[in-house]
Amino acid sequence: MQENHLAKWLSGELSDEELREFENSEAFPSYQKLKEISSKLMAPDFDTEKALKRLKDEHIANAPKVISLNPFKKFLRVAAVIAVLLTGTYFYVSTLNDKVATEFAERSEVVLPDDSEIFLNADSQIAYSKKNWDHKRNVDLKGEAFFKVAKGKKFTVSTDHGTVAVLGTQFNVENRKGFFEVTCYEGLVSVTHNNEEIKLPAGNSFLVINGKIVSARKPNGTLPSWMNNESSFESIPLKYVLSELERQFNIKVSTKNIDTNLLFTGSFNNTDLNMSLKSISTPSKTRFTIDGDNVLFYAGNTQQ
Repeated sequence: MQENHLAKWLSGELSDEELREFENSEAFPSYQKLKEISSKLMAPDFDTEKALKRLKDEHIANAPKVISLNPFKKFLRVAAVIAVLLTGTYFYVSTLNDKVATEFAERSEVVLPDDSEIFLNADSQIAYSKKNWDHKRNVDLKGEAFFKVAKGKKFTVSTDHGTVAVLGTQFNVENRKGFFEVTCYEGLVSVTHNNEEIKLPAGNSFLVINGKIVSARKPNGTLPSWMNNESSFESIPLKYVLSELERQFNIKVSTKNIDTNLLFTGSFNNTDLNMSLKSISTPSKTRFTIDGDNVLFYAGNTQQ
């Protein structure tokens, strides 16, 4: 929603296209309800001319020149209503958003009001409106999650990189910094990225790395590998592999004399750290050392 849509909506100045966009926004039901409430509020009678005359009579000697406020009445009225709406919206909307988050080395399962299921991977977060769920099935996602969507109205997953829309299906979405991947396991998924829509049938993936669409592997099986305690990669830059290792084991990974943009193909176990370190170091031809919760990967010829 454009920043000025709210003010233009209150003053009835939105175009048909802007109005449709605003009415489809997640916050619209809250603004609509608050507008209805605020329209019933009555301000006390106030005689502007009488007040100005009294002010002139009392302070005629020292009063500055009075400038008419008439040209700004419309603006002030809109501004006042916006203030009421924003204040009310903060308290109203904040009570509607349900959030679930996982820490490093942690997972969680969420059952939505329509019995759709969400399985959150480590270091991930979802937010949705339970009270508004029947009106709009939308989930905001940061991180990675696997969705089992109950059939019904349009179901959307909003991320920083794009929007995923379905009616009822099973799919996985990973939304990390510089990394966006959607994999459809059942049904049909619609992915909108950079204002372009991609239809994704079951058994296909859509992958964007650093803003560039790249070829993605076809999924193996009916669930993402992380649901079976394994993180799998095919031609993925090593830095994303190491970031996932940090999330799964709640450790800090650093590198020395290694090009982390080199592509990695392989997998590691999400429950055995030593085995995982070997699973990464062997195909990437690197070595590693462990110091408490800190792991260093380094090139084989690096002096320690």
